[in-house]
Amino acid sequence: MVKFYEHFFDYDYPFPAVSLAYFLRYPNPYATHVLSTDVIDRNFDAAAQRLTTTRLHLKKSKIPPAIYKILPRGFLGGSGDAGQSYILEKSVVDVKEGWMKTETKNLEWTGILSVVEKQLYQRVRAEGGGTRSAASDLVEATKNEGTNVTTTTTLLSRFGQAKLLRRRAGGNEKEAVANIPGIEEEGEPKKGFFSTWSTSGLQRSIEMVGLKRTREALGKSKDGMNVVLERLRKGGLVRVLEGMQQDSQRAFGETGPWKQSWGRGEGSADVD
Repeated sequence: MVKFYEHFFDYDYPFPAVSLAYFLRYPNPYATHVLSTDVIDRNFDAAAQRLTTTRLHLKKSKIPPAIYKILPRGFLGGSGDAGQSYILEKSVVDVKEGWMKTETKNLEWTGILSVVEKQLYQRVRAEGGGTRSAASDLVEATKNEGTNVTTTTTLLSRFGQAKLLRRRAGGNEKEAVANIPGIEEEGEPKKGFFSTWSTSGLQRSIEMVGLKRTREALGKSKDGMNVVLERLRKGGLVRVLEGMQQDSQRAFGETGPWKQSWGRGEGSADVD
């Protein structure tokens, strides 16, 4: 079972500012669940004028109660709160043509729900084809130049597939489970109303809960980006970095994960 969600919106800021804000968006007041961000790989193709980056985000995570109720007993060790999870992010920025493509996906719980989000950021040139200086592009928003964003999210639940494949494999459960990447052998299902649901019904329910959370997360993501963009407009990179430190202290205190990163000089790693 697969569900797709597509969303379109615009930023009233030029592409250079939006693409920069994307890499500086954590921490912000709307993303207090993000604990840390690490750059795994980054390279710049001078000929093509393209920057490719791979990052790993660590986030506080909690399985939604609606999903946890239909999971087999002991699937998450008896707790609906798994604590933390990793999100892998890959991005490509084309400086010359003015576009950025990003892809993020969860690395935990892929057997329950896999969420892959792809975004395309595109520059909308000023009327008449004019361009402003790079300096003003980074700090000013105008009515004649902005950035379009297209978000496509794919949600896929493989939960219960082991049973389905087991039946097709003639009862060989271990062989069936081994055929599904990221799936481990399931425990006994919980009894009651949910145990009567079909595999496809469980998958649809999990995907619908994931879809609802995806819609909510996109709204908060845009709000967080707007905070960073406004700081960039008013005070440039200095104001953005000051805001990041303030958000970290409010969310995690003086000894939080972001505070520790700043102390090691990692807080501005994405600005290089």
